[in-house]
Amino acid sequence: MSAPLRVVIADDERPARSFLRATLAAFDDVTLAGEAESGLEAVELIERTKPDLALLDFEMPELNGLQVVRALKKFMPLIAFVTAFDEHAVQSFELNAIDYLLKPVEPKRLRETLNRAIERAERNDLADAGERFKTAAATYEELARPAFLERIPVRRREEVVLVPVAQVASIVAEGELLHLSTLKNEKFTIAFRLKDLEGRLDPQQFVRLGRGILARVEAITRISFMPGGTQVALLANGQKLPISRIQSKVLKDRLLRL
Repeated sequence: MSAPLRVVIADDERPARSFLRATLAAFDDVTLAGEAESGLEAVELIERTKPDLALLDFEMPELNGLQVVRALKKFMPLIAFVTAFDEHAVQSFELNAIDYLLKPVEPKRLRETLNRAIERAERNDLADAGERFKTAAATYEELARPAFLERIPVRRREEVVLVPVAQVASIVAEGELLHLSTLKNEKFTIAFRLKDLEGRLDPQQFVRLGRGILARVEAITRISFMPGGTQVALLANGQKLPISRIQSKVLKDRLLRL
């Protein structure tokens, strides 16, 4: 292809985005069309910039990689996943995605992915391949969906407390720790990544309020609009949690419409 391959990066981890950006910059036949740090941002970026290839992290806030593909309505690029999962976890859709890259990504392996994308672009095979993968992604997501957690184990000194997920009102990330608050306002702390725990929770029961905050949908009793356009969610246990500007749009569609 005469024009450079236009690529977007979507990953919620800054170091991962920086590495991919620097690696892509070393290739003369590639240009970076943009970066996203969440699933929702990825959808907006892809539909706005219309890249040839999207490098999607498999697990991202708000929408994971497969959900990003399913959410695309206006444009479908070629898709390659950048994932920490082993090879066996992605074999089911390998033939439909143009490629997958295991973290940490090796520059040589990324070059192979780009070559595949360029070959597809030269054959003008972008739209057809993208639509085939969108159909496969929907099927794979349904088949690969893990059982949702019912209890969260929390270690306390010499014992482990099993906290029922049905009693969890909110989960707030602080560095390497997650602070759990129940509907009865009990407090628990675990060492776990929020996006990994989020993937084990029923998305119909929990919603992102911000980059580091999850709340039980049924626990949200009120949303207050503050000066400057910010919003705060009031939970049944008395917690007041800030809502990010990105997530305010999601909550508006999910909670604030009859």
